[in-house]
Amino acid sequence: MAIIEIDTSSGFCLGVVNAIKKAENFLGGEDTLYSLGDIVHNNREVDRLESKGMKTITQEEFKNMRDVNVLFRAHGEPPSTYEMAKNQGIKLIDATCPVVLSLQARIRKLYEKSKGTDTQIVIFGKSGHAEVIGLLGQTQNKAIVLEHVSDAHLLDFSKPIVLVSQTTKSLDEFQALTTLIKASMKSGVLFDYHDTICRQVANRLPLLRKFASTHDSVLFVSGSKSSNGKALFEACLSENARTFFITGPEDIEKSMFGESDRIGICGATSTPVWLMENVKKQVEMLLTEQ
Repeated sequence: MAIIEIDTSSGFCLGVVNAIKKAENFLGGEDTLYSLGDIVHNNREVDRLESKGMKTITQEEFKNMRDVNVLFRAHGEPPSTYEMAKNQGIKLIDATCPVVLSLQARIRKLYEKSKGTDTQIVIFGKSGHAEVIGLLGQTQNKAIVLEHVSDAHLLDFSKPIVLVSQTTKSLDEFQALTTLIKASMKSGVLFDYHDTICRQVANRLPLLRKFASTHDSVLFVSGSKSSNGKALFEACLSENARTFFITGPEDIEKSMFGESDRIGICGATSTPVWLMENVKKQVEMLLTEQ
């Protein structure tokens, strides 16, 4: 019988755990709780919480609400959203990750310090990502967003640059970007960079690579919307060609593990442990049918 293991380093990061705990505590009462955007980039977990009474809303819907209870998820929000909530009498359940809050405060301070100069405030992050939108708001949307190292050509290397990173970006890519910018800066021009990547997330990469390399087949469980999931899946795939991306138990096919002696199950920082456990049960059931 094959050995089936769930990676102990996979599952929700502390920021997501905190947000879900706050939502569940509130849902124990009678009032409706609205979540501004998906509380986590995993449809299964969103569905579970919505079955308890939580309702997910868009930014457009939020603009027209008054005197309701709204949860701000771990990704954070820009100052304009807080101002809107205040003006509309909205009661906030703020579940912004402490690491993100600290980064927001840092970039806001860096931006205020750079006012009146030609300094470029740069965010290494995914354009349109909720966390990046929140960071941009700290700079009155004047920061430059670089999604990839190859986007560095958008910068003016003859003017000062201050760089921060989205908390979930790859540490290796951030280091590659800082190296490239350093080499490109005009002599004597300031380049100030801040490694703001969450180590709880970054440290999962080497752990997942090791996990993938020590199993014959790997089932990587993640929501299709999760950028962190896509990045970690690619890392697993680079170590083990028999790594398969699935969103849940129903995606599993016997051909994914075949005659494997060791089957690994892992996931993103937005993947709930209960979902990985359900995947394990499905694999066990399929194996007994062979």
